[in-house]
Amino acid sequence: MSYENKLLQMKKLLSKNTGQKQEKPAFIKPDPPFYSEQWQQAGLQLVENEFGMLFKREVHYPLDYKHGDYRLGELFKALKRWKYEADDHPFAIDEQETIVFFDTETTGLKGAGTHIFLLGFLQFDEEEEQFTLTQYVLSDPSNEVAFLFESKLWQKNMTVVSYNGKSFDWPQLQVRWTLNKQHLPPLKTQRQIDLLHSTKRLWKDDLARMKLTQVEQDKLGFYRKGDIPGHLAPIIYFDAIKSGNAETLMKVLLHNEWDLLSLITLYIHSTNLLFDAISTESATTYTNIGKWFGDLKKRQTSAEILQAVTKHFNTEETGYAHFYLAYELKRVGEINLAIESFHSALPTIPREKKLQAYEQLAILYEHQLKDYEQAIVFSEKGLELLQQIPFRKETQLLNKQRNWQKRLGRLDYKMNKNNVNKR
Repeated sequence: MSYENKLLQMKKLLSKNTGQKQEKPAFIKPDPPFYSEQWQQAGLQLVENEFGMLFKREVHYPLDYKHGDYRLGELFKALKRWKYEADDHPFAIDEQETIVFFDTETTGLKGAGTHIFLLGFLQFDEEEEQFTLTQYVLSDPSNEVAFLFESKLWQKNMTVVSYNGKSFDWPQLQVRWTLNKQHLPPLKTQRQIDLLHSTKRLWKDDLARMKLTQVEQDKLGFYRKGDIPGHLAPIIYFDAIKSGNAETLMKVLLHNEWDLLSLITLYIHSTNLLFDAISTESATTYTNIGKWFGDLKKRQTSAEILQAVTKHFNTEETGYAHFYLAYELKRVGEINLAIESFHSALPTIPREKKLQAYEQLAILYEHQLKDYEQAIVFSEKGLELLQQIPFRKETQLLNKQRNWQKRLGRLDYKMNKNNVNKR
């Protein structure tokens, strides 16, 4: 038989094999853990499904339930504000969306060996007109399919609100789902709103730490008493499935409950902060808000907020506000006001920003006002300041020096030419 014929035969065999439908491996339901009764006595509800068993806890909160400075029902006022004031903002949520506040507890930070042992959901129950917290607890790793299946994340369409969930909790869930995909329906893709991102936008250079517990204390008026540190949660869980004692595990569930309640109040507080007039927050925070709207191309809103900052706070606090306002004024052609704002920013902004301000002033004086003498002044200031800024690579410094020197050479030429024309 020729070599070509052998290849054809092998191809036919391969096509037959790949065409055969592979059967899913049979699922063997795990045995129930020995501590089922103990965990129920601790306050957990036993749940069984076709894949095994897990535990569940539910807590209900009325609309006037207060967590820190806010009542949970204020969430709906916040949603209305988005509808009427900035419905196209990336953190806006429509009232018609199914909103689920989501948080997990895991046995580690990453890797295929890391399990999620607690899934926490908090959402509004329209029929009962109350908020309902639902926590699913992994009875043991052998019951992971039952645990994930019971979450109903394969059948719900929702907007997931979390704190670092977009980068951690949800990807970790996807990993666990993928490892059990032969037994589970496909996990649905959901809209994600990560409040860690908005927290960084609002309180950059204002909060020293962005941990949720720190935000609670500094911004939300909530102080935890008797809380379990998050890094101890894996140890507590493994001890609970080894000993059968769930008493300390219930404190981990309380930690998760507080996380979820704080997500609601953080969303309320952040929303109000974006739209309220300047009041209790710092100049840095309101400057961050103005810059955020500017980054979203909402120029007028950005300029209005930044102008309010420059009027409301002391000069020592408004350097950044003047700096970002100058860019917004430049974009709308208010050249003289932009120059004035850059000048106001210079005394208090750091040298990296100061270098940018010098560059912008040189550009505006050269191209807009044709004042080559002033353009040279700020170009020389920029070239001098450049020597004080550390760069990771020598080539970066050399390239920037070359650009500034090129600008100075062009300005010298223009000024000499202008002087000749005046004679």
